[in-house]
Amino acid sequence: MKPFYLLCWLLFSSSMGFLYAQQIVLEPSKAYQTMVGFGASDAWRTQFVGENWPIEKRNQIADWLFSRDIDENGNPKGIGLSLWRFCIGAGSTEQGEESDIVNEWRRSESFLDPDGTYDWSKYVGQKWFLQAAKERGVDQFLAFSLSAPVQYTINGKAYSIKGDERLNLKPGKYDDYAKYLVDVIEYFHEHEGISFDYLSPNNEPQWDWSNPGQEGSAATNEDLYLMTSYLSRELDRRNLKTRIVLGETGELNHLFEEYKSTGDQISTFFEPTSPLYIGSMSAVAHTISGHSYFTTWPIDTLNAVRHELAEKLAEYPDLGYWQSEYCILEESPEIGNGHKRDLGMPTALYVGRVIHADLTMTNATSWQWWTALTTWDFKDGLIYLDTGDPSDLFNRDRMKTDGDCHTSKLMWALGNYSRFIEPGMERFEASLEGVKGEVSISAYQRDSEFVLVLTNHKDKAEVLSLPKGVEIIGEYLTSSSHDLSKVDLSDDKSIQLPGRSLLTITGRFDER
Repeated sequence: MKPFYLLCWLLFSSSMGFLYAQQIVLEPSKAYQTMVGFGASDAWRTQFVGENWPIEKRNQIADWLFSRDIDENGNPKGIGLSLWRFCIGAGSTEQGEESDIVNEWRRSESFLDPDGTYDWSKYVGQKWFLQAAKERGVDQFLAFSLSAPVQYTINGKAYSIKGDERLNLKPGKYDDYAKYLVDVIEYFHEHEGISFDYLSPNNEPQWDWSNPGQEGSAATNEDLYLMTSYLSRELDRRNLKTRIVLGETGELNHLFEEYKSTGDQISTFFEPTSPLYIGSMSAVAHTISGHSYFTTWPIDTLNAVRHELAEKLAEYPDLGYWQSEYCILEESPEIGNGHKRDLGMPTALYVGRVIHADLTMTNATSWQWWTALTTWDFKDGLIYLDTGDPSDLFNRDRMKTDGDCHTSKLMWALGNYSRFIEPGMERFEASLEGVKGEVSISAYQRDSEFVLVLTNHKDKAEVLSLPKGVEIIGEYLTSSSHDLSKVDLSDDKSIQLPGRSLLTITGRFDER
């Protein structure tokens, strides 16, 4: 081909977006965090769905969330979550309207009755999902508490007193509260065949939980230290292997910045010279957790907050970090705010960017979504429930016994990570040479096998050159037309990454 024609061909091919393939660079010797897994929470919708909905619908929902099976076309049946969060309630359900929590779907039962006896027949719906997760291969379980049982709280409610930053717990009840939580852990271990690997005793202690929209309690760092001390002693006394994971901060900044009486949690709890040091308690996981709320837009903020958090975590190289809760709350021009559900790609891509940043910038070993199910017209679920009646779509009374269930692109996008990145895999260095703009890659390995997750926020496809010495085993795409579907987008030298998509590549190294 003459130079002039070659130049024209190059320009034409470049404008069509299928030449100038950019290079994927993999550096498996440069390793980072070892993954714990990906999870979501049962709060609170499983209580009705797991008890009352038709069994075929329950099984479909459980398959979507937990299954690692492949269908006859080679497509994953579900997103294969590796961690399931179980909410231990405070008894607002038993209080009914007197709980002041208007929405029944946001109340929770308590195993502990007012007379001090236990009723283990409760939690029928939540138990069903626990067992469904276990049957489908989930082997990590976390129990979390939003409030002490109402008979132990200062105001007799499952929400806090206005303006009070303390844990909503009567004086002298730390021991009782700790005993209750460990009683629940022990019961499930001995009678339900569920061993809780982790226990999280407080959620977002920085916030004012006096608005009775759900169960919740503020807490000072001193409160959290005391609660952890009592829990650690009780777990040790019973020889239970459950480990306490502290943090669950309302924003990532609260992990490294002063905030009221409950900020700067990394230094407060894991600096050996701190009076509130918990690192020597035998039942404490050497891990801190935070929530990515209000730190994801604009992108400069997303990056800056995670850069600061990474710098702080670098001071404690033996301390693990989890991003343990997220859904859409803040406003952005890409997807608006949390209001109005989005089953399509805009929210999926937005959250995909957050997952990538949390895994690659802060070395999060676990990434967890908030509620697995939602009945709301809100961007807070992986699976969306409604009545199926367009004139009465979000009637939650009707949905107590049955309804329609819908997957979201967000769920499948999380599956690009959760279905393939198994616990114990190690993230390693991966980059894209010459690619500018909204295209990202992260990489994970175990022995000679690897997983790559690529995200393309652009409208046009990108052609990426594969490095030498790799063998592609499978490719799985989430896009406007694919739900974590098995695809064939590569040859032996390159792979085409469609626009507005997430792509997972599984493979092995030919030579290590």
